[in-house]
Amino acid sequence: MTDASIIFQGETLTLDRSGALYVEAQNILVFSDLHFEKGSSFVRRGLTLPPYDSRKTLSRMQEVIARYRPQTILALGDSFHDNAARERLDDQEVATIRAITTAHDFIWVLGNHDPEPPEDLGGKIAGEVSLGGLMLRHEPEPGAAPGEIIGHFHPCAAIRSRGRHLRRPCFVTDGMRLVLPSFGAYTGGLNVLDDAFAPVFSGPLHVFLLGREGSFKMSEKKLLPDRASAFAQANRAR
Repeated sequence: MTDASIIFQGETLTLDRSGALYVEAQNILVFSDLHFEKGSSFVRRGLTLPPYDSRKTLSRMQEVIARYRPQTILALGDSFHDNAARERLDDQEVATIRAITTAHDFIWVLGNHDPEPPEDLGGKIAGEVSLGGLMLRHEPEPGAAPGEIIGHFHPCAAIRSRGRHLRRPCFVTDGMRLVLPSFGAYTGGLNVLDDAFAPVFSGPLHVFLLGREGSFKMSEKKLLPDRASAFAQANRAR
């Protein structure tokens, strides 16, 4: 298995198995929804979740960066789980982030979780980034937006494989918009069949599931609703 490659609005894009996006012609790597310090935010609320997600997310980022060696890196919004996330990063995590932002042209795109990203970690801050026919931002603009690449929704897809119900993060596009999966270690996902996606897409869905050895296209006909959603719909129909 290999990572899927698509032509999107005239650009060749690699949909990496990690959930990162690579814009080949411009040597740009894109990560969405890192949600640094989501674990520690749960711990502060009394939930017993190991607060090591930032370190794991950064380690995964470094692996992908080493494979592609990009000139530019975009963090496509919600890089920090909340406004106090910077204060909860430890010294090693801060040093790792600064090393990444120093070695590359790095841009923090604003998200709904981090409308004011910290300014002491290096990199530039932008509301959105235009790359030729592509427009990268965190949330979708209303109406049609050809070439828009967004995060925010944490898309996942469910299928049945070898008798098992399998749920995986995914890239999803209708040829006009492309939604990236979340990259953060503790981020969940929203099924692409959920009603929340209805305003985002206007055409048939092209879904690319993330696997251990690559990303692969899955027919829309094979997609399943989440079990809980299907159960709820069945109960409402009774």
